[in-house]
Amino acid sequence: MGEPHGIGVIGLGVILDAYLTTLADHHGVRIAAVADLDPARAAAVADALPGTRACSVDELLGTDDVETVLDLTTPGAHAEIALACARSGKNHYGEKPLASTLDDARRVVQAAGAAGIGLGCAPDTVLGTGVQTARAIIDAGLIGTPTGAVATWVSPGHEAWHPNPDFYYLPGGGPLLDMGPYYLTSLVHLLGPVVAVTGSAGRLRDRRTIASGARAGEVVPVEVATHVAGTLEHATGAISTVTVSFDAAGTRARPIEVYGDEGAVAVPDPNTFAGDVELLRRGSTSWDLVAPRAGFVDSSRGLGLLEMVGSAGLGAAPETARASGAVGLHVMEIMTGLLEAASSGRRTAVTTAPARPDLVPLTERETWRWGI
Repeated sequence: MGEPHGIGVIGLGVILDAYLTTLADHHGVRIAAVADLDPARAAAVADALPGTRACSVDELLGTDDVETVLDLTTPGAHAEIALACARSGKNHYGEKPLASTLDDARRVVQAAGAAGIGLGCAPDTVLGTGVQTARAIIDAGLIGTPTGAVATWVSPGHEAWHPNPDFYYLPGGGPLLDMGPYYLTSLVHLLGPVVAVTGSAGRLRDRRTIASGARAGEVVPVEVATHVAGTLEHATGAISTVTVSFDAAGTRARPIEVYGDEGAVAVPDPNTFAGDVELLRRGSTSWDLVAPRAGFVDSSRGLGLLEMVGSAGLGAAPETARASGAVGLHVMEIMTGLLEAASSGRRTAVTTAPARPDLVPLTERETWRWGI
C-alpha cells in the first residue's frame, strides 16, 4: 500500500477538530507536523497526535516528510501560505475562501499551475450525501429542466459564539466570503458554472460586541458588507438567487431549493455533509424523502484533501479532484462579482469557467476510510 501521505497543518484554530475527525487516523495519510502562531498551541496539538511534531511554518514547508499542507489559517493568510507552498513544491489544500481577494486567488492558481502542485479548496461538505444526492436527482431528470434555485443563510453574526470573531468583519470575511462558499459551491455542483451576477449589499452597523469567551464585551470594527443579496446567471440558463447575512435573527427558509419544470428538490444545509433531501414532483402536493444515492457517506471535513491526494477510495488525482482550486477561484469571482455589482449597480460578468465537477458516486464509509 506504500507509506501514508505526509500532511502538515498550518493554523490550529476552531475548525481543526473537524479535520482531525477525518485525517488523524486515516490509513492513507499521516499528520507529520503542525504549526501555529501560538507555539504552545502547536505543541499541545502535536502531543495529542502520535508521531506528529510541532514546528515553525518555515520548518514545516522545508521538511521532506510533508507532501501536502492543510491551511487552516484565517482568510488574510491563505494566499501567503498557498504561494509559499508553490515555492516549496508542496500541495496546498486550504479552508475557504481561496484567498481574501480575487487578484490573490488568481495568483495562487497561476503559481500552483506553474509549480505543478495540487491545489484544493474547501468547502468539501458539498461532496457528502446531501448535496450529491440532490445533484443525482437533477442529473436523472427528476425535476425536468432546471430553471433556477434559491439559497438562503442568515444569522445575527458570529460574535455571538466565536471567542475571536475579528476576522469575520475584516476584508476576506463577512457573510458572503465566510458562508457564501458553502452555498455558491453547491450551486456550481448542482447547476454548473456562473456567467454573470447582479447584487446588492449593506452593513447594519460599524461595530460588533463579542458575547463569549475571555474577550466578552470587547468591541470589534466592521469593515465589510454584512447583508448581501444577489442573482446568479448559470451557463445553462438557470437563474439562482442568494441571500447571506450577519444582520438577521433567523429564517424558516430551506437552505437551498432547486426548481425545474417537472419538479423541485430541497437540499440540506451545505455546511454539513448529510441531511434530508426531498423531492417534489409536478402535480404533487407532498415532498418525498429521497434516500442517499450519491456522495461520501458519514463524512467530515478533509474528504476533499483525501480525494486530492488519491486517498479517498476513488482513485482521484489533483487534476480530477472535485474540491479544486479551479472551483475555489470561480466561487471567489462570483463573490467579488456580487460585491462589485452591488457597488456599481450593474451586471457583472464572471470570466472563469471551470468544468462542473463530476458527481460523487455513493461511497460508503469503509471505502473512503480505507481508500479501497
